[in-house]
Amino acid sequence: MKTVDEIRADVARRLARTWSMALAAQTAAIIDGWPHAFPLGQPTGAELAGQFADVVRTATELRAWADQHKLEVTVRARRVHGTEQELPTHLTVPDVDTAAELAGGDWPERLARGRRRANVLASQFPSLANPAQTLATVDGLSDVDFDLACRAGRWFAMHDPAGLTPRQVPVEGLHAKWLNTRQALVRELAGVDDLQLAAPHPARLHFTYLDPEHRRAGYRLHDSASVGDVPTLAYRPHIVVISENKDTALYFPELPGAVSVEGVGKGGATAAKFEWLVNAPLVVYWGDMDADGLEILDGFRAAGVSARSILMDVEAYEEWQRFGTDLDPKGCPLTSRDPRSVPHLTAGERALYMRLIAPASTGPRRIEQERIPLHVALGHVQRLTRA
Repeated sequence: MKTVDEIRADVARRLARTWSMALAAQTAAIIDGWPHAFPLGQPTGAELAGQFADVVRTATELRAWADQHKLEVTVRARRVHGTEQELPTHLTVPDVDTAAELAGGDWPERLARGRRRANVLASQFPSLANPAQTLATVDGLSDVDFDLACRAGRWFAMHDPAGLTPRQVPVEGLHAKWLNTRQALVRELAGVDDLQLAAPHPARLHFTYLDPEHRRAGYRLHDSASVGDVPTLAYRPHIVVISENKDTALYFPELPGAVSVEGVGKGGATAAKFEWLVNAPLVVYWGDMDADGLEILDGFRAAGVSARSILMDVEAYEEWQRFGTDLDPKGCPLTSRDPRSVPHLTAGERALYMRLIAPASTGPRRIEQERIPLHVALGHVQRLTRA
């Protein structure tokens, strides 16, 4: 037979699944999942005979708890040691408010907030396709963000935003990043399939010309290319060096026939769009010696950029670990973590990756590429050209 704590956990699980339906049901004809009879579990005959005192104690505690919270108890007669005994089989929780009280924690406050928001949604957006789902979606928003979502939903329902970028939508307090991450919610509130905003601008790649003859002729050093544009490079590179960090790419030393490309974050989808980069005779990737850097390298290869790495293996780590750190770029401590799928790393790169994330790692978990002199990186690239 279940204990009070086990029943409370059952109530909390059902509450998490049904609370939004219960609150939406107060403003629409929706089945809300309450009341609900929770089974207590029944001991077998042998268990009842052998553990009768324990069963009686648990049953008494359940009855007392049910009486305290005014819960209906369903009983069943069981024969034990020649006598009839009424044992509880179910406890019925009548409504979502009682369930929140039983579950405890932040549930009462969360339910009160949800009820207020359900009323707002019902009054401002009466045509919602799935009110319960929308209510669950806004549950994690702050009051400020919930108000902003409602104002954005009303604006898009009443205006034609065709041609506007997210940054240009004239809703006070709205900014592009907020809207870009919540477009699905705003569409749901506005009752539209498409916000009709201007298409995102094409991704760009920034790079620096490294060829010494090009530089001495006085031509431009820095350039960029947008995905979808016709390539207009000053020369077709034979060597492409992709650097995770901007400064390293900007100041990489001169190298005949080469360009240095600024990394564009996780994944190499943007870089893979440029034929002149993917098909260069030698593509080199140089990133930080940390878990993120190696995962980024794996992502570039997964996207179709067949880059060879430099200074991203155990040998390089052991040589330069005196310049390492245990803090991430935001100053937060780096700790061990479970490995992610990195099937595109070489054996040497994978060995470093596993070492950097291991709980028993004794060295620094991060060596920034800027700590390694640029002439050292240049030497590694030159050796690859001769390989």
